[in-house]
Amino acid sequence: MMRQAGRYLPEYRALRQEKGGFLELVYDGNAAAEITLQPLRRFPQLDAAILFSDILIVPYALGQDLTFVAGEGPRLSPPLLGAPLDGLTAAPERLQPIYDTVAKVKAQLTPRKTLIGFAGAPWTVATYMIAGQGSRDQADSRALAYLDPTRFGRIIDAIADMTVDYLSGQIQAGAECVQLFDSWAGSLSPEQFERWVIAPTSRIVAAFKTRHPGIPVIGFPKGAGGKLPAYAEQTGIDAVGIDETVDPVWASRALPNGMPVQGNLDPLALLTGGEALGDAVQRVLDAFADRPHIFNLGHGIIKETPIAHVETLMQLVKGR
Repeated sequence: MMRQAGRYLPEYRALRQEKGGFLELVYDGNAAAEITLQPLRRFPQLDAAILFSDILIVPYALGQDLTFVAGEGPRLSPPLLGAPLDGLTAAPERLQPIYDTVAKVKAQLTPRKTLIGFAGAPWTVATYMIAGQGSRDQADSRALAYLDPTRFGRIIDAIADMTVDYLSGQIQAGAECVQLFDSWAGSLSPEQFERWVIAPTSRIVAAFKTRHPGIPVIGFPKGAGGKLPAYAEQTGIDAVGIDETVDPVWASRALPNGMPVQGNLDPLALLTGGEALGDAVQRVLDAFADRPHIFNLGHGIIKETPIAHVETLMQLVKGR
């Protein structure tokens, strides 16, 4: 389940309260490994551990300062809307603690459990780097991409280069699969989507596959909708994640034959539980019955989700 590590689990909330802020957890290898493993201890039916980290580790490694403001979210400084990329000093050593976490998790996993690493895709990461924080419509980044595509392209290229190294480091530390999260892909027009989502994702996948030809890459362009087939066909990914707004029956028909799909249970159906949950799970299972399918949520689990509903989900999907 996306955002599998934490949020709704009391053991996660207890550890976060003990350690303090979010970034302190990410950079404490023992704590981050513990959070990564907590869901598998509670739900042994899960097939994989998902690394506990954050997509903004890459901007941090590119030289921006990263903080998390309680109740408001991440802050990156200086925002690149008014600061040159050349003014940043890359600090790739900031990635090493994440690799240490991966190694700690891998050492504790049984051979039957997969460890999935991840990174943010360039477009989504750029929106945070440019605005210095999250935004509702990514207007600053979209405007900059139109106004000065050369400068915007340099930002995208810098993110892509660091992301290849970052994903490669996770594999070397023990991850067996990686995922690219493009959480704000849905805010782009078709032409801009092709330029700032498909093209840089394709570049990352190609470079990553050169280093790790046998390692699967999952791409998740949230909000892509009707642009999903082009994304699946043109980026070189091995599997595609789809969000809960996508009709799974349409997706199964529109996506390349045989391509594995990840998704796409509505997190609100999981929060609601009961008959609504059972019906929603069955629709997803039925839609993807004829192709490889990684059952997952269509977006992050809601922190108020009852643990009993997750237990029910496991029974519905696993049949035990």
